[in-house]
Amino acid sequence: KIIDLEKYDRKEHFIHYLNNVPCSYSMTVNIDITDLLKLTKERNYKLYPVILYAITKVVNNHIEFRMSLDENDNLGYYINVNPSYTIFHKDNNTFSNIWTKYDSSFEKFYNNYEKDIQEYGNEKGFITKKCEENNLINISSIPWVTFTEFNLNLPRGEKYLLPIFTVGKFYEQSNKILLPLAVQVHHAVCDGFHTSRFINDLQEFVNNFENIV
Repeated sequence: KIIDLEKYDRKEHFIHYLNNVPCSYSMTVNIDITDLLKLTKERNYKLYPVILYAITKVVNNHIEFRMSLDENDNLGYYINVNPSYTIFHKDNNTFSNIWTKYDSSFEKFYNNYEKDIQEYGNEKGFITKKCEENNLINISSIPWVTFTEFNLNLPRGEKYLLPIFTVGKFYEQSNKILLPLAVQVHHAVCDGFHTSRFINDLQEFVNNFENIV
């Protein structure tokens, strides 16, 4: 959907941070997954697809996290996005990117994920499942280390407006299980308010996951 800039509330902010001072930023937070982790074990769910679903679900609730430029540099937003995520190959210590079709139904999404892993999980290469559309958000996993800050450098990414997520190794602190999550966004479409709202909504979604599935 193309956005009419003349009716866009953030027109001045968008032009400033896209053209005058190209600017992206990242925010690293801890998501409390204490109850979620317990639930995944009880129901024999894999944690990774659960996190993929939760992030994508909340992203699809907010237009500013689905914004992009088309081939003519017109600002618009996707009706919905799918997660593109990394899988690790232990035999040669490389990773591949695949994506799974998003579905608002967790069970359907989980089944889509399982099918993709079965079909593409052992294929080597940077991108093993092609996507003709561009409605993908990038989610990476670094499950070997816990971090307090994570930042990507995109020297040619001035016009890349979609968010990028990086998940770290969860750990225990004060009787809570915490999951590091880095959120990188473009300031042209996403202010601190929007990122904070996303993080708070994600935490609320995780807290209530049992009532959703």
